[in-house]
Amino acid sequence: MALNRLDLNLLHVFDTIYREGSLTRAARALHLTQPAVSHSLARLRDHFDDPLFTRQGNQMVPTPLARRFLESMRPGLNQVQSAVNQFHAFDPASQRKTYTLGLRDVLESTFLPQLMGKLAPYPDMEIVSQRIPRRDMETQLAAGKLDFAIDVLLPVSNQTSHELLRQDRLVVLARKGHPAIKGGLDMPAYLKAKHVLVSSRTEGPGIEDFELSRHGVQRSIRLRCQHYYAACRVVENSDLLLTMPETYARIIAERSEIEVMSPPAQMPSIDVHLYWHRAYEREPALVWFRDLLRSLPQHQ
Repeated sequence: MALNRLDLNLLHVFDTIYREGSLTRAARALHLTQPAVSHSLARLRDHFDDPLFTRQGNQMVPTPLARRFLESMRPGLNQVQSAVNQFHAFDPASQRKTYTLGLRDVLESTFLPQLMGKLAPYPDMEIVSQRIPRRDMETQLAAGKLDFAIDVLLPVSNQTSHELLRQDRLVVLARKGHPAIKGGLDMPAYLKAKHVLVSSRTEGPGIEDFELSRHGVQRSIRLRCQHYYAACRVVENSDLLLTMPETYARIIAERSEIEVMSPPAQMPSIDVHLYWHRAYEREPALVWFRDLLRSLPQHQ
């Protein structure tokens, strides 16, 4: 397995197959034919005496040896790539680029319309938005499968950079004509009503419940569901109340018979952060796009 017997161009092919999970997509990304990529993979398999990738359905799944090799190779490959990229400027008006973002459904609704508006002058720019498990975010960023992720504040390693992108306050939603909101929503009315809690977890309180507990009070949850849109449909047709981020609430309220109100007590804001892997932070195309994301307005 001497290094002088390995064509270093094959490492780029290996990395791309790993990232794309498909020989066809890897060939497209590398601007090569699929037979050429298959030939390169055959040479790598011969060099390592290991299949490296096995086909499972439509996916090329890395073997344990391939995973170990990538973990060892990735830092050095990233350093080389970053060093090369520093000498190549990025021109968004003339270069084609696909950016992959990790976004949850609510953030898709608030970020993507603004983002696509900003990208209107650049018709060759493509965006892929994916919802990924939070536990996989850092792995996907490190592997280059995600360029950026946008989410609430999460614990991350020192290999993942992040910064505050925007803050969103919590508001309360009720159907128009709801008896609890006549004359304004105070704490007794808020607590007397029954509520919808939106959470991906099957149990436990929402962030608003932690703040209520500091006031020594507790609300009554009648419905727990996974998506704010579904919760808003329920609120529009019932006497349930919903506490949710304001930016998305305003979008839904424009087309619904729903009132948006301030909560009866001070609630914590929702801090939305932008995440990226340190290994790629100097790549010109990603620097340009990161600055574009920073320039998006705080509200619709």
